[in-house]
Amino acid sequence: MTASYLMTLAFAAFLLAGLAVKFWLASRQVRHVARNREEVPAAFRERIPLAAHQRAADYTVTRTRFSILEMAFGAVVLLGWTLLGGLDVLNRVLIDVFGGSGMVQQVALFAAFAVISGALDLPFALYSTFVIEERFGFNKMTLKLWVVDMLKGVVLGVALGLPLLAIVLWLMAAGGAWWWLWAWAILVGWQLLVLWIAPRFILPLFNKFTPLQDEVLKERVTRLMERCGFAAKGLFVMDGSKRSAHANAFFTGFGSNKRVVFFDTLLAQLTHDEMEAVLAHELGHFKRRHIVKRMATGFAVSLAGFALLGWLSQQAWFYTGLGVQPNLQGSNDALALLLFMLAVPVFSFFVSPIMSRVSRKHEFEADAYAMEHASGRELAGALLKLYEDNASTLTPDPVYVSFYYSHPPASERIARMAAA
Repeated sequence: MTASYLMTLAFAAFLLAGLAVKFWLASRQVRHVARNREEVPAAFRERIPLAAHQRAADYTVTRTRFSILEMAFGAVVLLGWTLLGGLDVLNRVLIDVFGGSGMVQQVALFAAFAVISGALDLPFALYSTFVIEERFGFNKMTLKLWVVDMLKGVVLGVALGLPLLAIVLWLMAAGGAWWWLWAWAILVGWQLLVLWIAPRFILPLFNKFTPLQDEVLKERVTRLMERCGFAAKGLFVMDGSKRSAHANAFFTGFGSNKRVVFFDTLLAQLTHDEMEAVLAHELGHFKRRHIVKRMATGFAVSLAGFALLGWLSQQAWFYTGLGVQPNLQGSNDALALLLFMLAVPVFSFFVSPIMSRVSRKHEFEADAYAMEHASGRELAGALLKLYEDNASTLTPDPVYVSFYYSHPPASERIARMAAA
């Protein structure tokens, strides 16, 4: 049994097993939420109306069923790109067009792959925004704004991503045996640069940011940050209502360039006490060094990934096992990158519960920090408002939660707060 055949067999087995587990999890979620639709959980009956609970259940079921269709279509497309030879055909066509597999052809391969993949995903994105989100009252975007956002994203992706891609491909060809280490260092630097420039140059391309005008809230937030030893460049309000009725608050930026951002929808929903508690939770992520830990983990995983790619890119069975015939007279660097990007999610899916568990643990720690510096009662009240306004179900399936939820369900978070 050849290495190429084993690669094909392993890829197909992991793809089918992952798909089967995803379908099983989604069906569990749908059944569990639908089964609990007619009654608000006892702990929330005084705060959550039955109509809001049922709306959240219907929204969750609708989105989960839609995700099943997306997963099935995505698996077919992935097979088309790999084992059925789609990427191999595209590569050979571009080799003929450009007369070889030089740098221009390899960049063109990435660009063509991105355009075709984006076009295939386009109907799902449109349906999600203008049918599902519209049906439940969340979508505030016009088709014109959606198209403008998409075009801005494409231009931004080309401006930021194309130079990075060219550098990585050049290093793969000219960097010697340790090219993957230099490429990883470039990637880390690029990610930190994007984090640094995002507040001033990237995010304002899509949303309007204005200084927080509520003087009472500004004073309370400033005092909270002083108590927590946190410094930010400013407090801003983002016009999130221009695109969605969903609400949020977040920190953006890196190092001394951090900013606190509130969605205007959030300011309209929460009291000053609740806003302070929510911000204390977000500060908890910084003070417990969750952001640094996640970045360090991401950098370590990407380093291991680049090292693995450095080895796989030299193995003929890696290409043939995934449906591609490597070019014997030219470079296969772009092919290696694309195949690696397509294959890694298939093999790493079963690790996702570990990452989700760590993320939920961080949320509990941030809640505990918030209770030390603000009101736990107000935080619980804010969470319930956000769960209700965002139509987040109060009765998710526990197994589904263990795989996918980066935040603990409301019942678990509020129970812990009450116990504390």
